[in-house]
Amino acid sequence: MQDSVIATFQTATVRGVRQATVCRFNAIPYAEPPLGPRRFLPPTPRGLQGDVDATHPGPVAPQLPSRLADAMGDFDAPQSEDCLHLTVWTPAADDARRPVVIWLHGGAWQSGGGAIDWYDGTRLASEGDVVVVNVNYRLAALGWLCVPGEPANLGLLDCEAAIDWVVEHIAAFGGDPARITVMGQSAGGSNIAAMLTRTPRFQRAIIQSGSMGRGYRTRAQAERIGVAFLQALGVTSLDGARALPVQALLDAQNDPGVKAALADEGSGRSLFCPVLDGTVLPFDIDADLAAAPDKVDLLIGSTADEMAAFPGLGRDADSRAYGDRVFVAPAATWAQAARAAGRHAWLYQVAFAPSERFGACHCIELPFMFGNVDAYAGAPMLEGMTADDADRLVGQMLPAWLRFIRGESPDWPQAPVLQTIA
Repeated sequence: MQDSVIATFQTATVRGVRQATVCRFNAIPYAEPPLGPRRFLPPTPRGLQGDVDATHPGPVAPQLPSRLADAMGDFDAPQSEDCLHLTVWTPAADDARRPVVIWLHGGAWQSGGGAIDWYDGTRLASEGDVVVVNVNYRLAALGWLCVPGEPANLGLLDCEAAIDWVVEHIAAFGGDPARITVMGQSAGGSNIAAMLTRTPRFQRAIIQSGSMGRGYRTRAQAERIGVAFLQALGVTSLDGARALPVQALLDAQNDPGVKAALADEGSGRSLFCPVLDGTVLPFDIDADLAAAPDKVDLLIGSTADEMAAFPGLGRDADSRAYGDRVFVAPAATWAQAARAAGRHAWLYQVAFAPSERFGACHCIELPFMFGNVDAYAGAPMLEGMTADDADRLVGQMLPAWLRFIRGESPDWPQAPVLQTIA
């Protein structure tokens, strides 16, 4: 039996559950449901009104299975377009003004979810006396489709809307809106890079295995894929696509014409990703990306065998060189640029390699920096890991991440020194 706990606002009360060491508030809406005529439109902020029941977990965004399931395993969660929610873990809904960390999940802009068990914020909140906020944002076509004459980067705008919500409301959950760290892995980390080319409302960033702009498309490239996607749906506009069931949008990801358009691009990018649309993100983003590390203190890094998690790649020299180009070198560049701008910046690489097949692959750090090893039971990438291994890795990563979130050093020298975690 769980006791209820209340966070109080001028216009609302939010009712969550008190667990052993933290209070959890589930599926709090930060924007209006992007349904019907709101499908394919930017998020509409949603205020809190009345009695908000946040005692039960909510759905994740509609999605197909992850292409990394062979490495990570899979998760089971309900799906719904009504997914623009966030989940809060806090030691107490009081006026303590604790540091806040906002988590943006990875998944190639096509899969994942904020509040699945992999990313449970209990240990971060309880051991660090911080407030943890996990965000759902729209995925695949619903968040990242780009067609001529229509808005793009809706998923990125969702992330910004969630951060805005946190800034405005987190004090009621015991958090300090002036001490916000945004933390993301893979696509989530790349979303942070994109937001740093705009006007970020956070002071610190943790970027784990982000491609740092490499995955962004030009508008022309994105529109070619977008037009092929509409053709696969049998419609000529977003108005037509709004009338279709969400499963049709998911099925279209596997349409031969869509796959051909992606192959013709020849970039190796995901089917959906941020777009240099000239509105949300500039057509030429290079100068903005170069200046982005000036804006935050930074904890940034990669893994030693990034590409081993991806189908068709492994731990051979070519795959490692590919991973170095996409993830390792950009992390070092950003860390050194932040330091040159007078910011604090720390650089790491996870080299823990429990299995011969996957080694220190993309996502290998996730169980340890959250301290949620049990949630990854059966994950092929952890095959061969012992209980002592798990305790050692959690002991290295969880406290280091918390120290950074709290405004301190993770307890190793700043960049360009590379801290190896193994």
